[in-house]
Amino acid sequence: MVPQKMFFTKGVGVHKDKLASFELALRDAGIEKSNLVYVSSIYPPNCKTIPKDDGVKLLSPGEITYCVMARIETNEPNRLVAASIGVARPKDSAAYGYLSEHHVYGETAKVAGEYAEDLAATMLATTLGVPFDSNHAWNEREQEYKSTGLILKTTNITQSAEGNKDGLWTTVIAAAVLLS
Repeated sequence: MVPQKMFFTKGVGVHKDKLASFELALRDAGIEKSNLVYVSSIYPPNCKTIPKDDGVKLLSPGEITYCVMARIETNEPNRLVAASIGVARPKDSAAYGYLSEHHVYGETAKVAGEYAEDLAATMLATTLGVPFDSNHAWNEREQEYKSTGLILKTTNITQSAEGNKDGLWTTVIAAAVLLS
């Protein structure tokens, strides 16, 4: 089975119980009715990215649903958490790309998203033989990668939140949901 479609989603949940907090984050993301199976980080060849609302409509309650997910939780008041999926797609749609998961304490959504995007792009660049210098800043490497003409697009989806002020569990997720 090679997925033909993919959508990206994110969510946040807050509850006194850790598991319920995760459930609420899944609900916020629109994927709570699926039996989620986590897979590694390949963006399938010829896979079409569709809007979240269109993708959610294709899910049936209880179905096995494959996804790449980043998840993190905290019950520490005001602690910043972020979960991000980075995406790097090659120009040749018949070739595979990369997805990366990044979950972290203390980073803003912007910083976490850029890191996840950089990670996915670097993985793709190395498989395409694109030289890179890890000492360069992400915005420099991004331009270098794209200037080769081999990498079409990089992006990310990121959810961040501060831990609930009263110490309730706060969970954030970001996911790439794969559909046949």
